[in-house]
Amino acid sequence: MTDSLTHKLTGMLEQIYPSLDTPWLAGELLDTMGLADDSQGPPAHQNNWDESEILLITYGDTVLRPDEKPLHTLKQFLDDCLADTVTAVHVLPFFPYSSDDGFSVTDYRAVNEALGDWDDIRAIGSRYHLMADLVINHMSVSSQWFENFRRRIHPGKDYFIEMDPALDLSEVVRPRTSPLLVPVQTDDGERHVWCTFSEDQADLNFANPQVLLEFVGILRFYLEQGVRIFRFDAVAYLWKEPGTTCIHLQQTHEIIKVLRLLVEHHTPRAIIVTETNVPNRENLTYFGNANEAHVIYNFSLPPLLINTLVSGNCRHLKTWLMSMPPAQLGTSYLNFIASHDGVGLRPTDGLLTDEEKQSLIQCMEGFGGKVSYRRLPQGGEQPYEINISLWDALKGTELHGPDQWQLQRFLCAHGVMLALEGIPGFYIHSLLGTSNDYGRMEQTGRFRSINRSQWSLDVLEQELQNPLSHHSQVFEQLKKLIALRQQQPAFHPNAAQFTLHLGLKIFGFWRQSMNQEQSIFCLFNITDELQQVALADINLIGDEQWQDLISGLEVNDLSGSLTLKPYQAIWLANRRGGESASQ
Repeated sequence: MTDSLTHKLTGMLEQIYPSLDTPWLAGELLDTMGLADDSQGPPAHQNNWDESEILLITYGDTVLRPDEKPLHTLKQFLDDCLADTVTAVHVLPFFPYSSDDGFSVTDYRAVNEALGDWDDIRAIGSRYHLMADLVINHMSVSSQWFENFRRRIHPGKDYFIEMDPALDLSEVVRPRTSPLLVPVQTDDGERHVWCTFSEDQADLNFANPQVLLEFVGILRFYLEQGVRIFRFDAVAYLWKEPGTTCIHLQQTHEIIKVLRLLVEHHTPRAIIVTETNVPNRENLTYFGNANEAHVIYNFSLPPLLINTLVSGNCRHLKTWLMSMPPAQLGTSYLNFIASHDGVGLRPTDGLLTDEEKQSLIQCMEGFGGKVSYRRLPQGGEQPYEINISLWDALKGTELHGPDQWQLQRFLCAHGVMLALEGIPGFYIHSLLGTSNDYGRMEQTGRFRSINRSQWSLDVLEQELQNPLSHHSQVFEQLKKLIALRQQQPAFHPNAAQFTLHLGLKIFGFWRQSMNQEQSIFCLFNITDELQQVALADINLIGDEQWQDLISGLEVNDLSGSLTLKPYQAIWLANRRGGESASQ
């Protein structure tokens, strides 16, 4: 059968391993995933989401309670405070690890005992769509696999990439400034091991098909534990060939296709998300032909939106939005404006000038942020990301510094994110309005820790119950915005979107539901001054009833105008999908 799984896999595997017996390897992959050759996958272009989908991103130990495992505490916080708000939860790496806050994994099949156990993970997955990391590019040098590599025994002997340091690797693209090749003493003498990210994280050798088989087995194990969404960490760097950039190579794309095919035939509604923090055009390639990632991160959104709100000019954000192709059915963007990592600057390449990037960096440093760098292939270093909490990143403007509009600016940013085409993802510290954590940064010695705070659940609950606390104000207002979004068909992740042209001080776009019955005009004053918008410029349909879903304001005179307060967000809809946030 030409449409059998073996046939499909063989075609992909031939692009990766042209000298191997690929039909045999295809059979091994099917056995490892527990699939028959005639297993049925999902229909083509199936959407595994709708407008209600909201993702929460959190570490397993972000909220703590004495004498209680953090994953249990997290589940309690989710159930008590967010059960009606979020539908999916991304628990950042919850495995045993040696560094990088979990991204240097020592054992893929275990839960870090300090966090809890698989029962805790399964409990979260029983109520929420559970998202987990597949840290696929590299593994800790403290792992058993790497110890076997040192001892030259299996499994592990050929699982990591050895490279002759005399080879020219100057074209390799990397996000770090640490040495690329690290000398390691083995039972066969000194070997030089490829380490894209740090000397504690050795890159895995996918040129060895046994490594691919290992990861297929790991994916199946995760599916059996209730994981439904997989984040392929740092996947762009997966395949290495000296003399190339070693990023986005075709073999990497083919491996993603193989893994998606296997995963969705095991669990038809499972989702693969690729984490590729790179310039926008490169990022878009991971959709493939709707046969690679189901979802890709909108990495350009955080720096562009922050830049827009601190500069008071939406030109670059608008230009970027116009350039974004609609995601095919069955694929979607993941919109976020903060994460456990910093605000990436590479996704602004070709979008912001060097001078504009420098102005943004200086503004963020003025608000207490730090800057991390990457090494360039031709030598030298370049700013890679800004490390700052989103709450502090939006405390003021480039021109005037900190001001009184921090809360309004912060809510405006999320009003944009919630309305855009795609699935919204909230980093927990944005949902809580957490500030820069200098103590944690000093404790770890890493800039990224500035936005990786830990909360005592008792203290957090007190803050959330205090109406004067900005944490409470942020939390309650964002929950209201989320509830509104979840009732609007025009905010389906794949609903139509068109950019509005309303000058440089009003950012706007139009969404229309897939059945074309609901339209929402989304308008945002991205300045600290009042702005007027002529309704004639929006082109509202005259025989419709229009209302701002957020404030409840009804618009009857279409020849008039709207006055937007500083950083006000308006969702002007032709019918109610739910009560307004003001009610």
